[in-house]
Amino acid sequence: MSGALRAITIGVTAFSTLVDLFATQAILPSLTAAYGVTPAAMGFAVNACTIGMAAGGLAVALFGSRIDRRRGILLSLGLLAVPTALLATMPDLPLFALLRVGQGLCMSAAFALTLAYLGEHTSAADTAGAFAAYITGNVASNLVGRLLAAGLVDHFGLAANFWVFAALNLAGAVLVWFSVERAPPMVQMDRRYASPFDSWLAHLADPALRAAFAIGFLILFAFIGTFTFVNFVLVRPPYGVGMMMLGAVYFVFLPAVATTPLAGRIVARVGTRPALWGSFLVAGAGLPLMLSESLAWLLVGLALVAAGTFFAQATATGFVGRAATIDRGAASGIYLASYFLGGLVGSAVLGPVFDRFGWTACVAGIGLSLALGAVLAARLTLRVPAAAAPALASMR
Repeated sequence: MSGALRAITIGVTAFSTLVDLFATQAILPSLTAAYGVTPAAMGFAVNACTIGMAAGGLAVALFGSRIDRRRGILLSLGLLAVPTALLATMPDLPLFALLRVGQGLCMSAAFALTLAYLGEHTSAADTAGAFAAYITGNVASNLVGRLLAAGLVDHFGLAANFWVFAALNLAGAVLVWFSVERAPPMVQMDRRYASPFDSWLAHLADPALRAAFAIGFLILFAFIGTFTFVNFVLVRPPYGVGMMMLGAVYFVFLPAVATTPLAGRIVARVGTRPALWGSFLVAGAGLPLMLSESLAWLLVGLALVAAGTFFAQATATGFVGRAATIDRGAASGIYLASYFLGGLVGSAVLGPVFDRFGWTACVAGIGLSLALGAVLAARLTLRVPAAAAPALASMR
């Protein structure tokens, strides 16, 4: 397989793995109206997938050494189509949330196993390109998934949207069947640790790793808080954005598609802490613009938040990969669990804030999370040299 075709295949696999994660945010106003609930209630139900994402990350970290990568990715993507299709039946809100949890479990397993496969079965020269392709596919899924969901709901209704996304999940499984080679897992446990739980305790005892896990939590807290509740702001005066235009708003992710794959190179040049501080500064600069009554300035603010948080996530993930000197799979699992838990808490906390106090208070909460992330970045110091920083720092 040529290098370009291989990169495209990796990117499309990443796209089909996570396309369901945030696409539903673009149709939140339609779902809220259909179910007759508050934005906070619907926002929590939609983002319940982060519970499954957190649980799936920990499960793969615990049992990943025993799972065949190709078979696990295939099974995860195939099963992902089931809860996605069931959402088309428009179940009651508790079942809707439960199906989103199921989606999260499948997405997280496929995500973690694909990252493990790429790390284990690509050469040192190809690793950076492979992860860059995967990251770009993930970022693209945030954009294209939202655009597609908004267009489908606008023209064909809510049920058709979920049927199409179920088909995309199955298409991803077919792609994996033909493109991912059969290969055994290559995860090795450090002999000093009798079980993954022992290595998890070792990771949690490391102040730098604890700070990185907390930063991951805060990054998705801010991201979910922004891109969940801004949808309700956009459909109200003074903006009055229609459903199709609401999907087009997510072209604000395009700058992140270009900047996120550069994280490894920039971290290698300036270091992890300056890179994180810069990314939080960029995201923070977008917050005042999101309070503007001008749609153009609001979109600029959203673009800055997206670019800053995606870049911060790439940088923090890379740091975890370098700082964990044993059982990196367990460290990545803890990080992913913390990251997605931050999304759930962001929805649960900022939803009531938005309902009761409005968008300005919600933005203030987002700003607080970014500020805490910047403070914690000061604790990110490596104990060992990291010659392979560029490849891992670009992971998302």
